[in-house]
Amino acid sequence: MATASVQPSLNPRAAAHSLAVPTSNTQSLRDMRINTSGPSLRAMFLRAVDPSRPASWSAAVADLLSSGDPVAALAVFAAALRANPAALRPALPPAFRAAAAATSLAAGRQLHLLALRSGLFPSDPFSASALLHMYHHCSRPFDARKVFDEIPSPNPVIITAMASGYVRNNLLLPSLALFRTLLVSGSAMAVDEAAALVAFSASARVSDRGITASLHALIAKIGLDMDAGVVNTMLDAYAKGGGRDLGTARKVFDMMDKDVVSWNSMIALYAQNGLSAEALRLYGSMLNVGGGIRCNAVTFSAVLLACAHAGTIQTGKRIHNQVVRMGLEENVYVGTSVVDMYSKCGRVEMARKAFERIKKKNVLSWSAMITGYGMHGHGQQALDVFNEMKRSGQNPNYITFISVLAACSHAGLLDKGRYWYKTMKKEFGIEPGVEHLGCMVDLLGRAGCLDEAYGLIKEMKIKPDAAIWGALLSACRIHKNVELAEISVKRLFELDTTNCGYYVLLSNIYAEAGMWKDVERMRVLVKTRGIEKPPGYSSVELKGKTHVFYVGDNIHPQHKEIYSYLGKLLERMQEAGYVPNTSSVLHDLDEEEKESAVRIHSEKLAVAFALMNQVPGSIIHVIKNLRVCTDCHTAIKFISRISGREIIVRDLQRFHHFKDGSCSCGDYW
Repeated sequence: MATASVQPSLNPRAAAHSLAVPTSNTQSLRDMRINTSGPSLRAMFLRAVDPSRPASWSAAVADLLSSGDPVAALAVFAAALRANPAALRPALPPAFRAAAAATSLAAGRQLHLLALRSGLFPSDPFSASALLHMYHHCSRPFDARKVFDEIPSPNPVIITAMASGYVRNNLLLPSLALFRTLLVSGSAMAVDEAAALVAFSASARVSDRGITASLHALIAKIGLDMDAGVVNTMLDAYAKGGGRDLGTARKVFDMMDKDVVSWNSMIALYAQNGLSAEALRLYGSMLNVGGGIRCNAVTFSAVLLACAHAGTIQTGKRIHNQVVRMGLEENVYVGTSVVDMYSKCGRVEMARKAFERIKKKNVLSWSAMITGYGMHGHGQQALDVFNEMKRSGQNPNYITFISVLAACSHAGLLDKGRYWYKTMKKEFGIEPGVEHLGCMVDLLGRAGCLDEAYGLIKEMKIKPDAAIWGALLSACRIHKNVELAEISVKRLFELDTTNCGYYVLLSNIYAEAGMWKDVERMRVLVKTRGIEKPPGYSSVELKGKTHVFYVGDNIHPQHKEIYSYLGKLLERMQEAGYVPNTSSVLHDLDEEEKESAVRIHSEKLAVAFALMNQVPGSIIHVIKNLRVCTDCHTAIKFISRISGREIIVRDLQRFHHFKDGSCSCGDYW
């Protein structure tokens, strides 16, 4: 771990000047007249105070703070000093916390001065800890560090308070460095539950598997690995670390005494890492475990995320029904998860109904609904929701504008995308980030404005990431611009040489241009660099079970029947005018061989299976892990017309709603 930089120590009496604390007696809290929003509440507490007892004043300040009125708490503290100076010692720590809760740096500095003059700082550990808390909550971590350095031989409570404040201000490595000082202090007993919680909280935000694993080994050594709070925070750290230690996290989970937080953490860990089946299985185990463990809002948010990732609409509906039975449909967090689940399962109209049932919508709720419409190609509906959001008084944030610009991109709303990209900073003060720039490059590129898109990249103040160059590369394929595609790939290879998708996309561009030598060159590069292409697959949910198909699949129990059914279906499609599009086949094969290659794509197999097995007239929903190919897109349009069925395909980029021979994307994807 890195060590924290130590600020120069200050003389306690000089601290007032160095921290800009008012020094005149008339500015002290003893003489303050603080206006409070709750005078009747303050009066009630004052009537209950025994002025002669300092502890009574301290209790009044603490109780007002816990009641949610820190300004009133500070007013009572000022009254306490006027009535009984002896109240300073017991009432000062809750007063510091009241200043923190009110984020009143001015009041906090005056309290600091009082602590210095009375000698309570740095001698009293309770006042010192509360003073650190105040500066951190007022976003002054470096002032807190000056205070910390004045405290002679800080005890574990003080160190933990300082480390916790660093986490609050996102100074994660300094926080972990302070935790290290506890380890080298000569006694492992200096590390308690509070210190371990802070360390794992920092580790979760650093997302470093090595740090989390080291902390895990430490708490096991000192016997804290059975503490539910510590282990729950540790599971969260593993979750934020990208799921590379899922096996270790699961072993810890299986051994611990589990509470609802533990179950929620492990389910979320699976869901956030795309392991939806494991998350849903664990959710089933939670329902059967008994012992008073009951699902709550966090449980449903995690398991709905798993359904959203997997696109399992039937399972999602069942969980939604349970949400309704428990009266949580109006809960903003659960309700937003329901909106996200239905949107990603292809049922945007059901997402809108769930959205309307949320009583107090927050910025995430509005953004989720905008995103839902956008990914389905309903750009104008997305903008209507955005305008409704503004009329409601809810200000959009950074995430909202990603949703808005993505919706414009999916729907080809070029002028509106340009307008909102300029307006987000001018009207709302939101500086465009890489995600917004990526949406604009995608929008411009799809619309054929490749030079404008490339110019936007060159003008960027921040370094373009792989998503931005990838968006330009995708646009180059749509518009068959080989020269700009090669520029994009060169930049992408500088960022990541192991992503097979870049090679495949450039190979597709070369293939469509008939540049077979360059196709072969790409194939050799992939082979010599040892890059493995992730297999493309498509899945369909049937009676609660997910069926997965790969290209040329011969593993599925019904594969012979599927190929027979698909063959007959292709004959009917060709009679209706379908001609296979083989331009994306990378091999320099004859036309008949190319047609055979595209015929066995996973999307076609999944659709054929669904037509054979699902209830006639029901909507077919297919999930594809890669971008749907041009030929499959054309073929499914014909299938929707011939079969009279609505077919929804969710690919890597968006949703396609096929009905009566056309697609909702307007062939724009």
